[in-house]
Amino acid sequence: MDLYFSPLACSLATRIALYEAGAEANFLEVDPKTKIVQNDGSDFRAVNPLGLVPTLRTDDGLVLTENAAILQYVADRFPQAGIATGPGIERSRLHQWLCFIGTELHKGLFVPVLDKNSPPEMKTYVLGKGLSRLDYLENYLKGREFLLDHFSVADAYLVTVINWTMATPPIELSKWPAVKAYYERLRTRPSIARAVAEEFKLYQAELARHKAAA
Repeated sequence: MDLYFSPLACSLATRIALYEAGAEANFLEVDPKTKIVQNDGSDFRAVNPLGLVPTLRTDDGLVLTENAAILQYVADRFPQAGIATGPGIERSRLHQWLCFIGTELHKGLFVPVLDKNSPPEMKTYVLGKGLSRLDYLENYLKGREFLLDHFSVADAYLVTVINWTMATPPIELSKWPAVKAYYERLRTRPSIARAVAEEFKLYQAELARHKAAA
């Protein structure tokens, strides 16, 4: 399968899931500004017209988009990894957390704060409203190791999003000690440590490339 990704973007969660599963994949790097696939110079928008990562092409040639859908596909495709859940309420809880991370944290909080074009008053509004989501997460994670009763693709997604606090000074992780402890603990997990280290190097190369082109 082919995973189209950008370094340290939300597509990092799928890389973590694939490493957790010990699965083989082709990793195709998309420049977030130009939408050019760095591996071969092709236009990523020919694969996904929205130009958004992650995008996954399965072994059958099916193109999947949207982080939650891709993560659930990978979890179901490699059941031996144990990063999904069974049917019933636990499956619904996995959906719940993937939706919460995707809407309340990823799009609702971090995207506006990370956007260099967002006016200051918008960022102030978003922070005033959105930090309550981290309060909710803080209370939930107290005394818990994972979001569910085991490591799942929801944890891969949450760690990916929390990792963005390195680039969002207004969101100081020390204000949420349970979230901070969760993040620091999971950063040492082999699949996560490997994925973050690899993509951090690619991210540095991306920044250097953009600087040279400016």
